[in-house]
Amino acid sequence: MKLAEWNGEFAGIDFVSLIVIDIDGRMRAVSLPSSYASRTVLEKGIGFDASNFGYAKVHASDMVAVPDLDTAFVEEKDGFTILHAFCDVRTTDGAPFAQYPRSVVRAALEALRASGIGDDMKVLVELEFYVFEDVRYSTTMHHSYYFVESSEGVGDEYRDTPRIFPAQGYHRMAPEDRYQLLRNRAVKTMVDAGIPVKYHHHEVGAAQLEIELDFVSIERAGDTVSLAKWILRNEAEDLGLKVTFMPKPMYGVAGSGMHVHQFITRDGSSIFPGSMTYNLSREGLAYAAGLLDHALTGSLLAFSNPSTNSYRRLVPGYEAPVSATLAQGSRAAAIRVPGYLGKGETRIEFRTGDATANIYYFLAAMLLAGLDGIRRGLDPVSLGFTADNPAEEKTFPMGLFHVLDGLRNDNTYLAPAFPRELLDVWAARKSKEASYVYNAPVPQEYELYFD
Repeated sequence: MKLAEWNGEFAGIDFVSLIVIDIDGRMRAVSLPSSYASRTVLEKGIGFDASNFGYAKVHASDMVAVPDLDTAFVEEKDGFTILHAFCDVRTTDGAPFAQYPRSVVRAALEALRASGIGDDMKVLVELEFYVFEDVRYSTTMHHSYYFVESSEGVGDEYRDTPRIFPAQGYHRMAPEDRYQLLRNRAVKTMVDAGIPVKYHHHEVGAAQLEIELDFVSIERAGDTVSLAKWILRNEAEDLGLKVTFMPKPMYGVAGSGMHVHQFITRDGSSIFPGSMTYNLSREGLAYAAGLLDHALTGSLLAFSNPSTNSYRRLVPGYEAPVSATLAQGSRAAAIRVPGYLGKGETRIEFRTGDATANIYYFLAAMLLAGLDGIRRGLDPVSLGFTADNPAEEKTFPMGLFHVLDGLRNDNTYLAPAFPRELLDVWAARKSKEASYVYNAPVPQEYELYFD
């Protein structure tokens, strides 16, 4: 695929692709021939059935997708020139649909500005993922399995080939690193489409990679991350590869997170640097405490880690954080303050989340949790979130049912951006997923209990 930033002209465009984000955070699209996609049509938008996107009930599912041409980019593929644009969603009376992911982020940003605490939130998102040459899986009443292979040493076919041993892949180079071409192609395409990228590298696990994006406003970040994931999957397909952002696609390997570096700005400057603990300001500490406080109830995790597979990753013994801790330089902490930054550059990194999250809801929930911490004047030191004694660590709830209970009991802080109906729909949807997974036996149970 070949992507480029749009120059503002419709000349030479064959199709206009309108991108809508579903409730799980996946990109979906409808394509219009350029002969139909007049400016009038694009200004009014295109009707669609929102019940198929997980938001609305069938009897009230008519919605309108209106392209945001400020997000447009051009793709050259299979001899066609396609203009893509992310859409906002409106109800049939023209009002913004409050449950739509872009609407939720916008509402959270408005809450920040109305509070007087800041005027924007800047975020840098790290994308960790696995790459496989072969992927197969199936579940029926009488069997269940998954099978993956990678030329870096995963699977029977590559058992006797040079391989990257477990937990020895970090920053490996070719020839052990087999996926440099994939990352180079994906990153070039991202940059050509206007996505800022900081760097890319091999991660800890065999077949595990990372692309680290650069800081953007929270208002743009959801689109940026969604587009980056889509580009990566398409470039992988062109090379005969499969990419997965599952937090734990294999047993006994390093998990994949979606770490988010962040800070709030006021009048163009970060409010997080200061002279208190870990070179944070009082507001920066309170913000971090708000994230940990609402993660500890499970409420924030319902959006940052909203899958059953999330809790295969959040287990002791790996770098994945399992307790509400704030630390400087520690990659085992739920919130890390990077130790290599100068005092005036201090920011925080929330390391708990993963890419099964709807990135828009995840970012909005983090911002609102942090704002709640600032309003309440929370102190992570007095709350024990910076305790060095592991016995004093406060452990997160470790299962999807548990975090959904937390969301039901702790959601007042989300009210400025998350409609009550969305919280109910989200909890019901995720409970159904949890029931589907937890009600099924797994091969390990056959090993333990069959006889």
